Amino acid sequence: MPDSFVEYHKWEQHLAEITLPKWDELPKFDLYMDQVVAYVNDTLGPLGVDSVTPAMINNYVKHNIILAPVKKKYQVMQVADILLIGLLKPTYSMDTIRQGMDQVTASLFPKRAYDTFIDLTLAGLQGKREDATAKNLNDQMMRIAVDAVLDKMKSEKLLTLTKAIVTPKPVEQK
Repeated sequence: MPDSFVEYHKWEQHLAEITLPKWDELPKFDLYMDQVVAYVNDTLGPLGVDSVTPAMINNYVKHNIILAPVKKKYQVMQVADILLIGLLKPTYSMDTIRQGMDQVTASLFPKRAYDTFIDLTLAGLQGKREDATAKNLNDQMMRIAVDAVLDKMKSEKLLTLTKAIVTPKPVEQK
């Protein structure tokens, strides 16, 4: 088996070992900005997604993507939203993310919606996508979103590995 193929499978095994916090495992106390940034980046870092910055979070508040902090402190709901945004942002526009979150939480409590999304994500990371059956349209929407995020991560990893083997030649103009 070629080294890059082995490397890809090791990377997939690494993904399968990643854990993400369910709602009840999120911090039980309010966090200041620097604590939110550290928590989110520590949580999502093993997935290789881009880091969240204070400027990004301030933009999310400014554009009503997340609720403003109360006395400069972020609560569980905001931390959950920032985690979801961090996962979804490489694949979807901010408007699509907010609309999707609003749609899902219109019929599900935020805790249940968040936990369902995390369950679907963990099933996908562990290669158990087929085990994650949708019970309704919201679950199906979340499943498709998770699949898109994971497929993007995997295709980018494969592209990186294949570029290391063979560098494509530029297209010639005639």
